[in-house]
Amino acid sequence: MALINYITQIQIDFGAVQLLASECERIGIRRPLVVTDAGVRAAGVLDRVTAHLGGREFVVFDGTPSNPTERAMRAAVALYVANRCDGIVAVGGGSPIDLAKGVAVCATHEGPLKSFAAIEGGAARITAATAPVIAVPTTAGTGSEVGRGAVLILDDGRKVGVLSPYLVPRVALCDPELTLGLPPFLTAATGMDAIAHCMETFMAPAFNPPADGIALDGLRRAWMHIETATSTPGDREARLNMMSASMQGALAFQKGLGCVHSLSHSMGGLSPRLHHGTLNAILLPAVIRFNASAPSMQKDQRLARMAQAMGVGGADDVAPAVTAMNRRLGLPTGLRDIDVSPEIFPRVIEGAMKDHCHKTNPREASHEDYQAMLMTSM
Repeated sequence: MALINYITQIQIDFGAVQLLASECERIGIRRPLVVTDAGVRAAGVLDRVTAHLGGREFVVFDGTPSNPTERAMRAAVALYVANRCDGIVAVGGGSPIDLAKGVAVCATHEGPLKSFAAIEGGAARITAATAPVIAVPTTAGTGSEVGRGAVLILDDGRKVGVLSPYLVPRVALCDPELTLGLPPFLTAATGMDAIAHCMETFMAPAFNPPADGIALDGLRRAWMHIETATSTPGDREARLNMMSASMQGALAFQKGLGCVHSLSHSMGGLSPRLHHGTLNAILLPAVIRFNASAPSMQKDQRLARMAQAMGVGGADDVAPAVTAMNRRLGLPTGLRDIDVSPEIFPRVIEGAMKDHCHKTNPREASHEDYQAMLMTSM
């Protein structure tokens, strides 16, 4: 049975953050916990956002690590409870937004974070008691501002997904103005994350025509504008289209993702220093080649349709085009470039085969298949 469910209220345009106070009023948030990270605060972006809280008292948690952890989430939950907060404003990239979603669950439900993980059957334990979240993205990559899931690293080292419709932010304020100062490398890496979302969800075999259409249009926008956004940070049209592509990728991936994400989730859990978007960019070509022979891919000519959206020729040109784009953007093109050793591959594969994205790939990957994809990505 296909689930098609779009429920987020999205405000996307330059100046969207100015609606923050009115959205807090509409949702009923009187004393928010503002979840962010040190980089967003140091860049002055946090102050630009909180200036639009309309005089509300708020508390800031800025200890989000680059890959959000259960430990950091517990510290934020303690702050939420101690200050009697009644909602969360998440400001930043995917890490603060995902951490905010973890806080929204664990501040309002009994039990450790792992009890809510999808692989532990935790979705059914998440209820309408979940604290409301307003998401203000400052990167154009993960799309967590419209997603129903959060990915966090548990105390035991597993990187898991927490999934529930109750985790979808009540509103996403997508203001491209907040991304104008994003450094070129982060622009490129988060942009390739958005491209990976659009491509991988389009390859997923589930029946969801709206998601397919959204993903293809997001891919077209991101592929057309990522180089300009990276090389010309102040280009407003490029920034608007990258923010839209990021949001579209996440709207679409309710359909499912695949081996790119099962591998990057597992590897990121083992090595939290690794950037998620960079990993996705490196792994994507090998996964595209692996998926090419899947019956659903061939029946629906999915590679050819992606090639058309990207303007790169035919189906066989898609994977090489991704590698070439990574190179033009100045991103690593192999795992060796980011000091990943094959010694960790057995543990990466073990985690990937348990990940919630493993089963939604168009071809089910075996241990040997994952090993081959990783070696190809070196």
